[in-house]
Amino acid sequence: MKLLFDQNLSHRLCRSLLDVFPSSEQVRTLGLDQADDQAIWQYARREGFTIVTLDSDFAEISSLRGAPPKVIWLRSGNQPNSAVERILRDNTANIIAFLNDDGTVCLELY
Repeated sequence: MKLLFDQNLSHRLCRSLLDVFPSSEQVRTLGLDQADDQAIWQYARREGFTIVTLDSDFAEISSLRGAPPKVIWLRSGNQPNSAVERILRDNTANIIAFLNDDGTVCLELY
């Protein structure tokens, strides 16, 4: 399960979630920090990532274009890294089910 954390989420999440979401990356560490949403979308699609974001932009793109990539939209607002990590850890089973469901393109987590 490769997650791609959007610019608005910390690169530190990759390390703290390594045990449950190995091979995850953050756009800045990939040199995509200045890339527009379309470039990030194409990268995630090509490389097999699921995009994790706090913004509605990728959720809207997924509703228009479908998957891949899939999108996890964190609807909790700006939170400390520890809170974001907890949300993702607490929802690991939901995330796995979402990734295995071909009929769903966006998962909203609160």
